[in-house]
Parts: sequence; C-alpha cells; structure tokens
Amino acid sequence: MAYTLYILYSHKDKGLYVGCTSNIENRIKRHIKGNIPATKYRRPVELIHTEIFEDKASAFNRERFLKSLCGSREKRNILKRYLAAKTFLP
Repeated sequence: MAYTLYILYSHKDKGLYVGCTSNIENRIKRHIKGNIPATKYRRPVELIHTEIFEDKASAFNRERFLKSLCGSREKRNILKRYLAAKTFLP
C-alpha cells in the first residue's frame, strides 16, 4: 500500500501543515470540511506538495523530518517554489 506525505498551506495564518495518509483524496476532503482538529481553525487550506512512498515507515520518517527544526528550511523552500510557480500562472 502506498502512503502519501502532504503539505497544506493555510491562507488564514500563512503556516504549513505536514501530514501523511494512505488515502490522500479522503484526507484532503476532511481537512477542507474542518474534520481534522489540527487544521479546523486554519482554513482555508490548500494542498501545495505531495510525495509518494511505498511503505508507511518511510512516509512517517519523512513527515517526522519535515516537522523537525532541520526540516523547516526544506518546508520554506517548498513553499517558496509553490508561491513562485503560482504567480506565473495566467
């Protein structure tokens, strides 16, 4: 079973949320509806990044890294690339 690591961008507080799931479509719908406590009051949120992993351990290790102090630089770079690409869209 594949696992997806994902990063959400909160338009309300301009922060990032990192999560991991085996069903990305369902999980994003739950975030958007406000059914996930961690992002309920940070909506609207937008999916800005995903990574696919073959096993659960690898996905959760990557999530743990991105939530660490060392991973914060990588998250900022992901956000910068996303926002830069978004400004060039017609």
